[in-house]
Amino acid sequence: MTEEGLRKLKEELKELESVQRPEISRQIAEARDKGDLSENAEYDAAKEAQGMLEGKIAQLKSLIASARLIDESTIGTDKVQIMNRVTLKNLKTKKLMTYTLVSENEADLKNAKIAVNTPIAQGLMGKKVGDVAEITVPSGKLTLEIIEISI
Repeated sequence: MTEEGLRKLKEELKELESVQRPEISRQIAEARDKGDLSENAEYDAAKEAQGMLEGKIAQLKSLIASARLIDESTIGTDKVQIMNRVTLKNLKTKKLMTYTLVSENEADLKNAKIAVNTPIAQGLMGKKVGDVAEITVPSGKLTLEIIEISI
């Protein structure tokens, strides 16, 4: 994982622990004050939200604890690897597209960041500029030529 990705996870964890957790506790206390808990849907909903939040917090803590930072100085551009920005040409449509290969936790298709465990990224790994990769995706086969590899 990149330093930026780890920083974002830590920020999200801080938000959950310092803002959302107290808010849910307040909601539970408010619902509890309304009387009979056995028939209190508001209380049940707040408790369920609390359980989901605590699960998310535990998941983030586990991710952060097991995160390994990628030394960006060791990343080259001679062949496709994690943290590379790869410009591709779809040989069928002639369209150019650029993706950055990132860890699963940092994937964000809106920002053209795809996880290294996706079919496209797996098909590109180890290839060089000029290589053509035939990749099977759910919609069929893609034939992609690697135009550029950068960081």
